Amino acid sequence: MERPARSRIFLMGSPATGEEAPGPSIASRLSLPKVSLRDTLRVNVHGDTEFGRQAKACMDRGVFFPDELIIAMMHERLSQDGARDGFLLDGFPWTVPQAQALKEFLAAEFDAGLDLVLQPVVDHEEIVRRLSGRRICDKCGCVWHVGFDDIQDGACGNCGGDLIQRDDDREEVVRQRLQAHQERSAALVRFYAEDGIVLGFDAMGPVEEVTERALHAIHAGQLPDTSSANA
Repeated sequence: MERPARSRIFLMGSPATGEEAPGPSIASRLSLPKVSLRDTLRVNVHGDTEFGRQAKACMDRGVFFPDELIIAMMHERLSQDGARDGFLLDGFPWTVPQAQALKEFLAAEFDAGLDLVLQPVVDHEEIVRRLSGRRICDKCGCVWHVGFDDIQDGACGNCGGDLIQRDDDREEVVRQRLQAHQERSAALVRFYAEDGIVLGFDAMGPVEEVTERALHAIHAGQLPDTSSANA
């Protein structure tokens, strides 16, 4: 699929749905480099860069990465040649201060702004059902689901091992994660809604279906002309 005219795209982070994340597939179909926070962190930590050392120190202490660190690291990544003609942002920005810093950076560096913000629309109750029903074999690591699979006596159908529930798959924890995500994404949507560039799409289901819906939103979405704002 050819690259859309609007080629600086932000895919807002979505809570886990039990499916593969669609970011890489969307970027590939649009021939855009995927610029993700996770990948950028990994490269810097493994490369033992100054940013990587700061990030590792935060991880070792179990604290959140400060906005200043994330902003500086992602701005450096976006300044590289591969991203100068367009990109799909995945996982960044996470906060309104990060979004504001990104807006100022793109205006100063490219005399432009984001063209589209894709907002995944998910059914929170379905996510709770999917994640809280997951069980993992303590022997072979096979993943099962109490609602989708025929589980006999809490045993793994592959090797007979005991099936356990991860702490972060407990219903109360899943609901807490969803609430935190909803609050953060709502603030970002309000921020980008002022520019009229937010497009929602159904993000539930297999990655192939989610990708097709996102591509349809990108190519068929009716947006106000932002060329004057981005020029």
